[in-house]
Amino acid sequence: MKKKLIQHTKAHFEKVFQESPEHIFLSPGRINIIGEHIDYNDGFVMPAAINKYLCFAISKNTDATVTLIAQDLNEAYKFDLNDNLKPVDKMWVNYILGVLHQLKSKGLSTGCNIVFSSTIPMGAGLSSSAALECGVAYAMNKLFDLGLTKKDIALIGQQSEHTFVGVNCGIMDQFASVFGKKNKVIKLDCNSLEFEYYNADFKKYALLLLDSNVKHTHLTSGYNDRRQEVEQGLSIVKHYHPEVETFRDCNEKMITDLREQLGETIFKRCLFVVKEIQRVQDAAMALKISDFKKLGQLMTETHQGLSEDYEVSCAEIDFLVDAVQQEKSVLGARMMGGGFGGCSINLVEKGIEKELIDKITMAYRNQFGIELKAYKVKIAKGTTTYKTT
Repeated sequence: MKKKLIQHTKAHFEKVFQESPEHIFLSPGRINIIGEHIDYNDGFVMPAAINKYLCFAISKNTDATVTLIAQDLNEAYKFDLNDNLKPVDKMWVNYILGVLHQLKSKGLSTGCNIVFSSTIPMGAGLSSSAALECGVAYAMNKLFDLGLTKKDIALIGQQSEHTFVGVNCGIMDQFASVFGKKNKVIKLDCNSLEFEYYNADFKKYALLLLDSNVKHTHLTSGYNDRRQEVEQGLSIVKHYHPEVETFRDCNEKMITDLREQLGETIFKRCLFVVKEIQRVQDAAMALKISDFKKLGQLMTETHQGLSEDYEVSCAEIDFLVDAVQQEKSVLGARMMGGGFGGCSINLVEKGIEKELIDKITMAYRNQFGIELKAYKVKIAKGTTTYKTT
């Protein structure tokens, strides 16, 4: 799959520019094992890069022009680096413009030709946008020797999304795309950006993503509402417990004792956050001792919390998670990402994937009339140079 993507991208570059690309880069999508909706609640997340990639074929120019070709979209965009870079109508271009806008201040003045293509499913919550931003920043750093660190590249990707795309995203996606390692998950502190790797060689188990093929429109409004609710909840907790600075300083009893003061909705939101922060710690310990049953149990508990307490799931995702719980070959399953659609992530026995996919696909089609998509994924290394000619 990876080699096919590279050949596909390289051949298109040669066709368009009548020469071989000087460099090939790969930038991966990501999953999050556990730690959902707590990146903005002073918690930890546990992402990993996966073997679905954006491939970039690139050569330097002799002037300041940049030609971008999105092979999968059959679209192109050309501009001059000396121009005042600002957002344009083509959304995919903005992810790249936002990166190059920042790199100009770091000495980027020479242009290049870029063709890119992808095996990261669009709209499935696997962060193709972060792969695009970080892939371009990484490539420019290598091509023009800009002296950027991996952390710089992740932050440039995030800033591009904030300024040129208008999405106030956290740092997790970009961080996972750049810092990913094969068979390792990253436990990341979203506040300090301190991180550590944990072994994630799942031995006789595998990760399977089931894509609901739905994205409900209240994702953005639901997300904003949750942020307001937990902020309000934390301020109430601080009023009664002045020693508390963040949700990390809270425990379940503290939240439960304030149930009446918080009100039922905010109580449930805060309870989820406190429990999820603890679950990430427990998941790290489970990985350390290769206790995959415990990890699966924690994933399922996370889904229950997301569905019942945080209320960011939907009927389709709940159905997919409930359906696999009946299977002995499945250790755990949960909604992944912002919610209201997207994928479930499942920890399953190796070898049963096809049988499970067929069974759930039929049940899902019968229930909702929607075709399921399924992706087997492996944990892979982060953004990298594939080849320099």
